[in-house]
Amino acid sequence: MTVIAIAVFVVGYALIASDRLNNTVIALTGAAIVIALGVVESGDVFYSRETGIDWDVVFLLFGMMVIVGVMRQTGVFEFTALWAAKRAGGNPLRIMILLVAVTGLASALLDNVTTVLLIAPVTLLMCDRLAINAAPYLMAEVFASNIGGAATLVGDPPNIIIASRGGLSFNDFLIHVTPIVVLVMVVFVAMLPRLFRGSFDADPDRVAGIMSLNERDAISDARLLIKCGVVLVFVFAAFLTHTTLHIAPSVVALLGAGALILISRLDRSEYLASVEWDTLLFFAGLFIMVGALVKTGVIDHLAHMAADATGGNALVTVMLILAVSAPVSGIVNTIPYVAAISPIVVKLAADVPDPAQSHALWWALVLGGDFGGNLTAVGASANVVMLGIARRADSPISFWDFTRKGAIVTAMSIVLSAAYLWLRYFARG
Repeated sequence: MTVIAIAVFVVGYALIASDRLNNTVIALTGAAIVIALGVVESGDVFYSRETGIDWDVVFLLFGMMVIVGVMRQTGVFEFTALWAAKRAGGNPLRIMILLVAVTGLASALLDNVTTVLLIAPVTLLMCDRLAINAAPYLMAEVFASNIGGAATLVGDPPNIIIASRGGLSFNDFLIHVTPIVVLVMVVFVAMLPRLFRGSFDADPDRVAGIMSLNERDAISDARLLIKCGVVLVFVFAAFLTHTTLHIAPSVVALLGAGALILISRLDRSEYLASVEWDTLLFFAGLFIMVGALVKTGVIDHLAHMAADATGGNALVTVMLILAVSAPVSGIVNTIPYVAAISPIVVKLAADVPDPAQSHALWWALVLGGDFGGNLTAVGASANVVMLGIARRADSPISFWDFTRKGAIVTAMSIVLSAAYLWLRYFARG
């Protein structure tokens, strides 16, 4: 069974990387094979948190997609696009920097998938107005979302798993992770002109046309916009306090979507227009394929091999967790990787006598897992969502275009993280 799980994942991953076939078809076919051959069963697929479909992720995405679909009817995305373009003077590079900064900040307060769903329509409208390729802007935003999402407990789903296993609080993340996230974000912004060279040429007539527009004219339904604003305030407040309220973010998103459907009285075709069905099905198939690796012990075995190589040295352990987490989470997706390795980190952290250095193991997992999500197109949930949006908007991003730039961003992030962890927790010892 182990051989089958590995073979299906490797072949499926290679086909996804080739960009020659529909990714959703590949993921669902791989899922069908591991189910048909008995590697995983229905209980593993539908009911297991370790090996099955992560319904929290699927329904969080679905709920936020419906909310975005309702908001589209108000004209708020076109308003925001025009506002951003005018504040940046119509300069494409300054527009990218502004959108990246907003995305990074929003991803720390919300989760990165929600942020991507909200910022992508704005970006597509703005790029359409300027007649420039949206793909570089979408990539820059998803990189920023994965960087910014590492800053807080609620910014990235794996952080919630890590906080639960490591006994870490919201304030712990702010104190220990936010400083390095800010540094990485500053360096990332400085890299944008070279990373996306050739993407900042806009027609002067288009720029002049945008600068002459009044963004307020873009609002087509002010009353619905106010209703959306009220619902979103409650949704975002519930996201921030979901651990206190004991309501999962997925349930919050579904409740918000249901409320907007009721009060907007839109037709089904209107509020479902933004639902990326292909993306949701791709996630389902990917979760099942990775779940087969988890059930057969492949991921756990890899984690144990990494743990055995540390020799009991805290600094070596921290650096190894960081170095292994980035590429592995970038390949198999951060959520299942963190779920598999966190029990190992619990055991390793218990053997480190210094409390600060013990916690450094967890920060290495946070930074390696979250920043490693930028490595490939399937490394993080936000990546998959953004690529699906780009494909539907006729601005497709290939697996290798994403990975070439993502590898650079990931390498920069991990190098800075390694220096930060050493200086803060080991240099003075």
